[in-house]
Amino acid sequence: MISGDDFYNVMCSMVPLYFAMLVAYASVKWWGIFSAEQCSGINRFVAVFAVPVLSFHFISQNNPYQMDTKFILADTLSKSLVLVSLSIWCVCKGQIDWLITLFSVSTLPNTLVMGIPLLKAMYGDFTQSLMVQLVVLQCIIWYTLLLFLFEYRAATILIQTQFPGQAAAAITKFEIDNDVISLDGRDPLLTESEVDDNGRIHVRIRRSTSSAATSVGPTPRASNLSNAEIFSIGTPLEYGFGFRPVSPAGFSAGYASSDAYSLQPTPRASSFNELDSAAASPVTGNIFRQPSPVVKMVWESPEEGHEFGDVAEKDLSFRDCGRISVEQGLEMKETSTNQEMPRALVMLRLILIMVGRKLLRNPNTYSSVLGLSWSLISFKWNVGMPSLVKYSVKIISDAGLGMAMFSLGLFMALQPRLIACGTKMATISMVIRFIGGPVLMCAASFAVGLRGAHLHAAIVQAALPQGIVPFVFAREYGLHPDILSTGVIFGMLVSLPVTLLYYILLGL
Repeated sequence: MISGDDFYNVMCSMVPLYFAMLVAYASVKWWGIFSAEQCSGINRFVAVFAVPVLSFHFISQNNPYQMDTKFILADTLSKSLVLVSLSIWCVCKGQIDWLITLFSVSTLPNTLVMGIPLLKAMYGDFTQSLMVQLVVLQCIIWYTLLLFLFEYRAATILIQTQFPGQAAAAITKFEIDNDVISLDGRDPLLTESEVDDNGRIHVRIRRSTSSAATSVGPTPRASNLSNAEIFSIGTPLEYGFGFRPVSPAGFSAGYASSDAYSLQPTPRASSFNELDSAAASPVTGNIFRQPSPVVKMVWESPEEGHEFGDVAEKDLSFRDCGRISVEQGLEMKETSTNQEMPRALVMLRLILIMVGRKLLRNPNTYSSVLGLSWSLISFKWNVGMPSLVKYSVKIISDAGLGMAMFSLGLFMALQPRLIACGTKMATISMVIRFIGGPVLMCAASFAVGLRGAHLHAAIVQAALPQGIVPFVFAREYGLHPDILSTGVIFGMLVSLPVTLLYYILLGL
């Protein structure tokens, strides 16, 4: 039975976090203290320093040699069941878009920021170690898998657009320029194909020099880690420092709030002239080289004052060059039924290169790997962290939790709507997040023999709000960002009463 003191301890742990979020929201929405550019600086610090250092702090202090096998197995089993079930459905229906979105909504909560303080207040200090173990698995395994799925979808769309029909089956090699970090469509891409005597196609993927012509506003700032600016989906273009899609009609999408955690590098123009082409006569047997059309894949959202009718309710992700109608998109989908694809190993190499480049530019990758490496050394040979390093990390990590919630408050304030995907879709996603996730975790926990406080902690952990990283990926790749945005914002508002309800019911 939950006592009044237990309930008060939980509130003492969570109210300060929500207070930081509320102050940030009010500072932008009501008081006008921070401008969009100032929010960019705050969230740049959070993305590049505060959250990675906070993650390193928790992971480095966790003993990896005392992992809770049943707890980890239950979490892995629940995620695997969802992934396998959705994969079977995807094979039957061909709906990889919804596989990615539903997997993100149902299995990837905000464990680091919300899970550690909440579960520690509810069930004690031992849950901090459990949550850190889940954070390690999320960062190293599940987020990497999610990124792999996104890049696979992007590569498939690129190939279907550039090599329709059976032409793609002849592709034997992809060469990707070093400045191409992702196929997410945030920058215009150009593909050049070379056909040898045997009919095999070699494809070079590079950034289009025309991207410089479509860019307006200030020159992007250099960053070796992250292009960490944060803006609303409706933020005017003059505040942006990166992605600037342009449509023929003159409408443009504002800079995304998720770009606080973007993995995109600073754009640079290619020295290669995309208008040049070398075409030798096929009779001579030389390589035939011809540039393919520029692929400019964008996700666009209308600004205030522009109406697109029913188009705003449709999936507008990854459109070529300009806006195309939904009917045209459906026609492309129908013609793709006869689409051939390159061999599995060729596709796998392409996707792994893209995933690797993105991970190498994510500061959370380094914080997780370094934290795990140090914990393996520290607890194996009983080596303590030097005081200079320890307190240097501590001074930033102490601010990390509050700054992360402050960042979420800024994110909420910069959104034009709290429920961006509509009431019906928001309700479905909330049911999946706060009911479906805990039910699956409960079933998996019983299957592996998890009982007592560990079982209760596993269920409450599954009812945490939507994680921010899946939304970042969804926004970068243009796949249902409105659904994930609603999951982050609205989920934060309803998660506290929902988790408290689970806490009370499980304590009866």
